[in-house]
Amino acid sequence: IDDEQEKHLIKIFRKIHKEDWVVSTYRGHYHSLLKGVPKSWLKKWILDNKSIHLMSKKYKILTSAIVGSTLSQAVGLALAIKLNQEDKKIYCFLGDMASSIGVFQDCLKYSINNRLPIKFIIESNGLSTDTPSCEAWGTTPEKYEKELQIYQKKYPKYVYYYKYKRLYPH
Repeated sequence: IDDEQEKHLIKIFRKIHKEDWVVSTYRGHYHSLLKGVPKSWLKKWILDNKSIHLMSKKYKILTSAIVGSTLSQAVGLALAIKLNQEDKKIYCFLGDMASSIGVFQDCLKYSINNRLPIKFIIESNGLSTDTPSCEAWGTTPEKYEKELQIYQKKYPKYVYYYKYKRLYPH
């Protein structure tokens, strides 16, 4: 983890309470530890379930390594929280490539229109696995970066965006 990424994650996780849900990506192990999930539970889950996902109602964590697969689940959780009038929030982490797919656009729009208690955190390393994201979408790095920043500028209550440099290969 680089210093820039660490700075953003510490800022985000200081706002996350025990009763809040964290819905995450392939980086779910790290997010789980930051949320306070015990290392022993996490290790057992990884060994028993082969680590492609994490699920725990007790620790309020839900993750998947499949791009975009948890976005609609996060919105469903946020809707349930709103309907049950619970004092909780959903923090939904996604990568920059997932922010480019239609399901994210739909989830963001639905969340805003229904005033759901959810915050989407776009973590951008500029890569789709090992392919630069701008190449995957046929654009320039500058244009791609600007498109990602628009979400946070336009919807600051619902989107937090930060950029980091991946230090180790996928």
